[in-house]
Amino acid sequence: MIDVKKIRQDFPMFYNHVQMQGKPLVWLDNASTTFKPDCVIEAVTEYYATETSNSHRGDYDLCYAMDKKIAECRERIASFIGADSKEVVFTSGTTASINLVAFGYGLKYLTADDEILLTQAEHASNVLPWFKVSEMTGCKIGYIPLDKDGRLTVENLRKVISSKTKIVAVAHVTNVLGYIADAKGLAKVAHEFGAKIVLDGAQSVPHIKTNVKDWDIDFLAFSGHKLCGPTGIGVLYGKFDLLVKTDPFMTGGGMNAKFDMCGDVGYLAPPMKFEAGTQNIAGILGLKKAIDYVDSIGMDNIEAHERELKAYAVEKLLQTGKVTVYNANSEAGIVTFNINDVFAQDAATYLNSKGIACRSGQHCAKILNDFLGTVATVRASFYFYTSKEDVDALVEAVKTGGNFLDAYFN
Repeated sequence: MIDVKKIRQDFPMFYNHVQMQGKPLVWLDNASTTFKPDCVIEAVTEYYATETSNSHRGDYDLCYAMDKKIAECRERIASFIGADSKEVVFTSGTTASINLVAFGYGLKYLTADDEILLTQAEHASNVLPWFKVSEMTGCKIGYIPLDKDGRLTVENLRKVISSKTKIVAVAHVTNVLGYIADAKGLAKVAHEFGAKIVLDGAQSVPHIKTNVKDWDIDFLAFSGHKLCGPTGIGVLYGKFDLLVKTDPFMTGGGMNAKFDMCGDVGYLAPPMKFEAGTQNIAGILGLKKAIDYVDSIGMDNIEAHERELKAYAVEKLLQTGKVTVYNANSEAGIVTFNINDVFAQDAATYLNSKGIACRSGQHCAKILNDFLGTVATVRASFYFYTSKEDVDALVEAVKTGGNFLDAYFN
C-alpha cells in the first residue's frame, strides 16, 4: 500500500506550488513528465556544487571519482531493467535512443525489399525516425492492426509479419490508450521471422517491472524525466552483439580509440562508442537516484496503485454522464477522454482554471486519430504520488465542464 500523503513530502513541486500559487496543484500529466524527489534534486546539485568534473577526460582525483560514479550508475540502471552494464547506452532520452537504433542499425541493414512494422498508436518518436529510414532505404512501412479496443496483440502481429519484416518497433505501453503489450510474446513472434524488436519503454519502464533478458527484446528506449529523474537523460538498451553491429549516430570525443590524418578511425566498444562528447553527467547521477527512489517504493506497488486509480477514475467519470472515455479497459494509469460537446483544448483550459493539469490534443500520436474517431482528446495520467482526491477533483471539474468559456473570460 502506498502512502501518498507521506510520499508527497519528498516532492518540492507540491508544496512550492501552494506557496507560489496559493492553491494545491492537481498534477495529472505524468505521461508527459514527472516531479522530482528531493534526493534527485540533491544529487544534481551536489554534482555542480562539489563534484564537477568530466568523465574519462583527466588524470586527477575528481575525474577518477566521477569515472567510478558513472560506472556505478550504469550498473544500477542495468540491474533495474535486467540487463548487463555493457548494454546500457546513455542518451538524451527516448527520442534520441530510437533515432540511434533507426539510423545506426536500421539504415545500415535495411533494403528496399524489407519491411518495418509499427502500429497506429505509436508516439511520433517511434514513427518519424522509421519514416525517414524508409525514405532513405526504400523499405516499406507496415502496420500491425489494433484490436477493437486499440490493443496491440501477439495474434495480430502474427497475422501481418512475414519474412520481409526486419524491424518490429512498438510501444510497450501506448501513451494515449495505455494498453500494456505482451513484450515477451511479441519478441518471440518477431524472432520466429528473423526480425528485431525495438520497444519504446517511455511509458512502461517508470511504471512496471522491466526485464529485457526474460522478454528477449533486442532494443529498449526510455527517458529519465518520466521516471522522476532529470530531463535530458535517457537510456538505450541493446543486446551487446547488436550494439556491436550498430553504427554510432554521433561521432566525436570520448567514443573513438584512434584516428589519423588518413581518416583511419577506430571506435571504442559499446556502450562507449555511442556516447560522443561530454555526457549529461548530472542527469546520469540524478537518474540513478530516481531509480533508487522508485525501487524503494516497489514497482509492483506502483503498478497496483495506478491500476486501482485508473479503475476508480473511469468509474467516477462515467458516472457523471458527461464524458466519453476511450480506453476504459486498458491497464496503465492513463485515462483518455473528452467532455461531451467540448473541444479537448477548451476542456483542458477549463480544468486548468480549477487547478488541474491535464494534457490535451493529439499527444504526438497523430495517426491514431482515425482509430479514435476524434481529432483531439484530454489525457489524465497518474503516478505513485497521485491520490484519489486528485481524481475526485478531476471528476468534480468535469461535472461543470460545459462552462468552459468561464476559463477564458473570468
